[in-house]
Amino acid sequence: MTSRTVTLLDVARAAGVSKSTVSDALQGSGRVAAATRDRVRAVAEELGYRPNSAARRLRRSSTGAIGLHLPRTATRLDYYMNLAFGAVERAQEEGFDVVLLAPTGVAGGGDSKGSPDSTGPTSLTNPTSLTSPASPAGRAATPSGPIASRVDGLLVIDPEVDDSAVPGLLDGGVPVVTGERYLGPTTAPTGAVICDNAASLTALLDHVAERGARHPAVLAPEGTSAWATALRATADSWARERKVAVALRTVPFAATPGEAEETTLALLRTDPSVDAVICAPDGAAPGVLRAAATLGRPVGPGALRAAAPHARTATEPDAGARARTPLLVASCVDGTATRSAEPPVTAVDLRPAAYGRACAELLCDILAGRTTPDTVRRHAWALETRAST
Repeated sequence: MTSRTVTLLDVARAAGVSKSTVSDALQGSGRVAAATRDRVRAVAEELGYRPNSAARRLRRSSTGAIGLHLPRTATRLDYYMNLAFGAVERAQEEGFDVVLLAPTGVAGGGDSKGSPDSTGPTSLTNPTSLTSPASPAGRAATPSGPIASRVDGLLVIDPEVDDSAVPGLLDGGVPVVTGERYLGPTTAPTGAVICDNAASLTALLDHVAERGARHPAVLAPEGTSAWATALRATADSWARERKVAVALRTVPFAATPGEAEETTLALLRTDPSVDAVICAPDGAAPGVLRAAATLGRPVGPGALRAAAPHARTATEPDAGARARTPLLVASCVDGTATRSAEPPVTAVDLRPAAYGRACAELLCDILAGRTTPDTVRRHAWALETRAST
């Protein structure tokens, strides 16, 4: 079978089923028993069968592509790049290319989300590359413009209420799956994949409290995404329920390590009794570590327990000793920055590549009729404890 292109008929003969059964099994359509579907797919893989994407698109009147809308800050955040890779890989398994709706001006920073006028398509047909030519004649593809006719469905990740592009995407006439819920008043998405962000921050706060922290702080993200909103609300509710003072500070959605450092320095100088800092934005936790080093605050639970009798004194006359009060540090998003920090930082692993795959899988399932609209699936996270706590 290696000397020529393997066809559906070849797979059908080898699997002992009809050509139509092979087609349904590989596309996830029709009524095919699970055992038969698995056998057909195994045979197809063994023979090296590759579907003719162009022919499939013609048969189903499909564009063969799905769109991916990310926050404006995505190009400088490890989390979103891993998520995009996962989405592309899963989409390709279904024969779809991915068109990135990339806001312009990302290099210049700004707020985390763009406007519909700044959204242009970039093809993500290869998960090893995030670059390709822009739209024809340099035209921006807005939700009501060319992009609506170029994709079969859309993935909208971390949609914010004040992102003016989102309502147009939701009303674009194609199925839309959001990564996290959309809290805005317009049309609801077709489906969603969500994380329990309240539970993840609760786990971090409980963790530092168990390690001896009595006055934690949370550097929570600004913005109107479900993630940012949940973290701010959870910090408040945890403080009320545990009757523990939590110092809540807001930082940019995609705060840099420098911004986290500046906020932490101001916080610890104003309130030196803070003994744990949980930093939400991806990649910003090293800035908290630098602030601790600047103020002479050792990081880690061993130092905190050793200093407990001293650190719990209501009034502290020795300013130098106060400066040496240990600090626990954790992050709401795991990544290269937290794993490679010194010390390595405890963090919530949101499994972004798997999350991207889950979002793409739900959209593909909706497009293929394998699941119903309004489906909401949950994505699991894990707490990775390291030396910083």
